[in-house]
Amino acid sequence: MVNFTVDQIRAIMDKKANIRNMSVIAHVDHGKSTLTDSLVSKAGIIASARAGETRFTDTRKDEQERCITIKSTAISLYYELTENDLAFIKKSKDGVGFLINLIDSPGHVDFSSEVTAALRVTDGALVVVDCVSGVCVQTETVLRQAICERIKPVLMMNKMDRALLELQIEPEDLYQSFQRICENVNVIVCTYGEEDGPMGNIQVDPVVGTVGFGSGLHGWAFTLKQFAEMYAAKFAAKGNTQMSPEEHCKKVEDMMKKLWGDRYYDVDAGKFSKSSVGADGKRHPRTFVALVLDPIYKVFNAIMNFNKEETAKLIEKLEIKLDSEDKEKEGKPLLKAVMRRWLPAGVALLQMITIHLPSPVTAQQYRCELLYEGPNDDEAAMGIKNCDPKAPLMMYISKMVPTSDKGRFYAFGRVFSGSVSTGLKVRIMGPNFTPGKKDDLCLAPIQRTILMMGRYTEPIEDVPCGNIVGLVGVDKFLVKTGTITTYEQAHNMKVMKFSVSPVVRVAVEAKNPADLPKLVEGLKRLSKSDPMVQCIIEESGEHIIAGAGELHLEICLKDLEEDHACIPIKKSDPVVSYRETVSAPSSVMCLSKSPNKHNRLFMRARPFEDGLAEDIEKGDVAARQELKLRARFLAEKHGWDVTEARKIWCFGPDGTGPNMLVDVTKGVQYLNEIKDSVVAGFQWAVKEGVLCEENMRAIRFDIHDVTLHTDAIHRGGGQIIPTARRVLYACELTAEPRLMEPVYLVEIQCPEGAIGGIYGVLTKRRGHVFDEYRVQGTPMYVVKAYLPVMESFGFTADLRSNTGGQAFPQCVFDHWQILSGCPMDPTTKPAVVVADTRKRKGLKEGIPALDNYLDKL
Repeated sequence: MVNFTVDQIRAIMDKKANIRNMSVIAHVDHGKSTLTDSLVSKAGIIASARAGETRFTDTRKDEQERCITIKSTAISLYYELTENDLAFIKKSKDGVGFLINLIDSPGHVDFSSEVTAALRVTDGALVVVDCVSGVCVQTETVLRQAICERIKPVLMMNKMDRALLELQIEPEDLYQSFQRICENVNVIVCTYGEEDGPMGNIQVDPVVGTVGFGSGLHGWAFTLKQFAEMYAAKFAAKGNTQMSPEEHCKKVEDMMKKLWGDRYYDVDAGKFSKSSVGADGKRHPRTFVALVLDPIYKVFNAIMNFNKEETAKLIEKLEIKLDSEDKEKEGKPLLKAVMRRWLPAGVALLQMITIHLPSPVTAQQYRCELLYEGPNDDEAAMGIKNCDPKAPLMMYISKMVPTSDKGRFYAFGRVFSGSVSTGLKVRIMGPNFTPGKKDDLCLAPIQRTILMMGRYTEPIEDVPCGNIVGLVGVDKFLVKTGTITTYEQAHNMKVMKFSVSPVVRVAVEAKNPADLPKLVEGLKRLSKSDPMVQCIIEESGEHIIAGAGELHLEICLKDLEEDHACIPIKKSDPVVSYRETVSAPSSVMCLSKSPNKHNRLFMRARPFEDGLAEDIEKGDVAARQELKLRARFLAEKHGWDVTEARKIWCFGPDGTGPNMLVDVTKGVQYLNEIKDSVVAGFQWAVKEGVLCEENMRAIRFDIHDVTLHTDAIHRGGGQIIPTARRVLYACELTAEPRLMEPVYLVEIQCPEGAIGGIYGVLTKRRGHVFDEYRVQGTPMYVVKAYLPVMESFGFTADLRSNTGGQAFPQCVFDHWQILSGCPMDPTTKPAVVVADTRKRKGLKEGIPALDNYLDKL
């Protein structure tokens, strides 16, 4: 039975110190949705007996069938703490009721854009790690994203039932395994976190209570706080005095310190000691092993060995009350029932979340500068910082959620300041809005505000700041994301940065040509429904869908066919986007003359230094707006000449890409007057390279000399832009052009016997292994390799058939690498790729000759 009403939730929305917005993040298959069930059942939304198999937050049919989460789902829970537990919260609090807005996010790397969208609207994250597999590649990716968004993590080690039942790990080894996972998580936190940042120390630590242990499938979990409370009560019972909540809190915190790390327990004397060997030379067990793991192991052994007397004794000793039907059970079902009653997962996790994750009041103070693009002291920024419901409305829409109405979407987002209500007139600003201009801006009323509850939605009158909400009627004005405000001078909230890039593309067409308008409409809806997918119309008229990987594309195409366009669709084989680059400086000085023959541009191209393209893509170079800082960075890290570094005209494509236009001229007249035209030609050229109209990457173009007509009318944009483009193409063709292909980092988990099969499959697909190690304390191995994206189609199926289904791969886009061979030589692999790409794009056969672009003096 649901134990809260919408009115209760609405009442608590005003108590912003008692709100917790959090996401559940982890590697694929580490048990996020299963664990979320325990939280949902604690709030009475599903029956506790079915928690762990319902996967309530997997709302789509294909999610239930495939057993993976594809879209992130939000749900609001209400939870009350006892007086004693309230004492553990060190920040401000307001009453005993807490509102937890929880988002269950996907773990598969192809859907990590959903994780980014979820993290933007939350302040804390529950990081779930499988205690057998440990910290995997995707755990690191999502944790890095969380920390860069200034989100506080708490850790949950899941799947303890596997460690005890399948692998039968010894208690001391299990402790070591937990210890190692905590260290690995903290290494990532320290690597990407800010030292002495505004958030303070955000490392996870079992002693503080920010680490949980348990099994989502069986529905039990604990933090050290649960056991410390049991033992504190046991030791206090001798004195039997009434304690105040503050004294209780202090006692439990002291106890927690003794239950972890190198602390030992002298069983005979019943005392704690700091050394593992007693006075009589007897070895003492570690406290965590003796006081925490030992009781759990005893319960497991008694029940799984069908020892009825021992089981009855333990149930009585632990004061577990079983139903009459639970008493009949034996083996695993009884184990589940006992553990669920003794250490309910919902209680442990909800306590950890309410006590340790920040409320919007705390979090928005240090997150504001990362979220808001405008000045740090205008009304909007102050409203966000203070989480002020009376300030102007500032709300960020992080994604669109499809409704049961075909073609309509709920705009899903978070109110950062002010409050949003039904019928409120607002400014809806898309990601391309700039203050003072009218582009990408609409004024409209909000039709309805709703509360998102997993598979259901509940209407609600108004929602104050600090809360997550769905809006109806905004989907007409926004594509994927945007800012909603009532403040006229407001700037946008910052656009989200995704950790994956859409490198796999597929062309789609309607089987019946008369359905083309439906296809176009369907593509518009598809690009709304997914934060990452790109729908592009090529000049040849092709409709291209670009996604993060094979699985992502498969889901997008299925949605397009069944939900958005509702027509039969033909799709091409997946293709990969390439990049054009150069491998040596231009062999000659390239010259192009303008159409009227009065202006001449002299330029050369050369490749970037190693690592510079990556620095530009990360934003390390462009972020240094001051020329001095940028020049110093390029000089120190990449060995540039400081004067040249100060004369970078621009980056491209799109003003931020990894190519540069640099002015190395000496004393040229009228040069600044043609700068805009040359830059426009440069942006055009690097967006569509000469080999096959793919983006250029890692090329530096130097302007060596310019001869211009004295009369301004003869050197307008019409004369300069095409000339600049031609000379840039000539530079590329004379500098040994090459193609670059995207490469995945593949992490494969498997038992030892399957390693041979993995090497076989990778070698066949031009992959190479660079690391292989055993996961300590388990029979599993991890193989890491690089695999070209071009070779990755069908890789998973191939791998499983060659290893008897024992290997689990996970591919993440990692870097670009040069495809060996010259594209000018028709026998090489790059030449075949160029020919195929030109044919697909409807371009002329063969790479254009140099004479088209290079002019004679």
